[in-house]
Amino acid sequence: MTDSVRSAAASALVDEAGSGAPSGSLRKERGGTPPAQAPDQRTHIAPHPRRNRGPLYAALDLGTNNCRLLIARPHDRGFRVLDGFTRIVRLGEGVSVTGRLGDAAMERTMEALRQCRNKLRDHQPTRMRLIATEACRAAENGPAFLDRVKNEIGLDLEIVDRRTEAELAVTGCADLIDGEAQGALMFDIGGGSSELAWLDFRGGRPRAQGRMSASIRSWQSLPVGVVSIAEKFGGVDVTPAVFEEMVAFVASHLRQFRGREKLRQMIGTHPVHLIGTSGTVTTLAGLHLGLERYERQKVDGLWMRRDQVDETMRALLGMPFERRVAHPCIGKDRADLVLPGCAIFEAIRREWPTDRVRVADRGLREGILISLMDADRTQKRPNRYPRRQANGQ
Repeated sequence: MTDSVRSAAASALVDEAGSGAPSGSLRKERGGTPPAQAPDQRTHIAPHPRRNRGPLYAALDLGTNNCRLLIARPHDRGFRVLDGFTRIVRLGEGVSVTGRLGDAAMERTMEALRQCRNKLRDHQPTRMRLIATEACRAAENGPAFLDRVKNEIGLDLEIVDRRTEAELAVTGCADLIDGEAQGALMFDIGGGSSELAWLDFRGGRPRAQGRMSASIRSWQSLPVGVVSIAEKFGGVDVTPAVFEEMVAFVASHLRQFRGREKLRQMIGTHPVHLIGTSGTVTTLAGLHLGLERYERQKVDGLWMRRDQVDETMRALLGMPFERRVAHPCIGKDRADLVLPGCAIFEAIRREWPTDRVRVADRGLREGILISLMDADRTQKRPNRYPRRQANGQ
């Protein structure tokens, strides 16, 4: 990766938990004293890791639209989730217009991060990585907001660059790529940006999931996401004409993809499929399955044919806003964002038409966990060829 995998330690959280304070208490309730800040070095070991059952790992992804946390323990070749948190915070609301994070959005996010902090304090992970993406990258006051998070809540988030974001998404979704495929185009439709990565396996495929990003032949970060598209074109009353304007706008950015024509040629001659990780794609999957409520186990890993995606998109485009709000797989928080997301998906499908797409209800958090665990396994692996000492000793 272009950025080294940096993991944050839970020392400040562990210290507070060890003081006997209730797990739900907040630092601001203790006279407003700022928390003791962890050293600038992001990677170290918590003083009281849980024993006997193996180390715990945590990953937090603060995006333009969502705040997500995952806490897990290694299990077999993957991991077992112990706890998690997700909330739609819309941190990037208005950033595409003002260039700044809004006060209301920051307050919503602060409250979500306090809950994440409490979960981290309860579980005391041995290693964790906390990242922020497009909203904090693009906003003028993004770094200042993260300084406030560190001072008031005690969480030290890093702003990752776009390539790292794409690589982590690939790592998180790698085990869903068809084993017979010669290539795949992974896309992650976010709130403020969308990442694409072309994986080419014609020269061989990495054995370890944590090394899958080594097969990225080309990648691109589009400066468009569901929130920014909704703010530009609207997301409530989307006519077919407006939808086509959205698609054309996204398509103009896709023309800058390095290797665009070569990828199209490969799709015509080799088995290649799309793999999508985003609320847009999982929503389409839920609609396609006719779920009465969203069920991750039925959606994650689902294959959808081209005609099934076409049919589901047509149904969604013809659905009034009120029905989107009432639909259990969409809801009021996503009702104005799902069609902008479909426009991004549609532009990708038209540019690189494949017969099928695999749906992934996973992404950055899983990629972070796999990367941290893989790095630790590598460090613990014994050297098969120990260095000989000089003079035969």
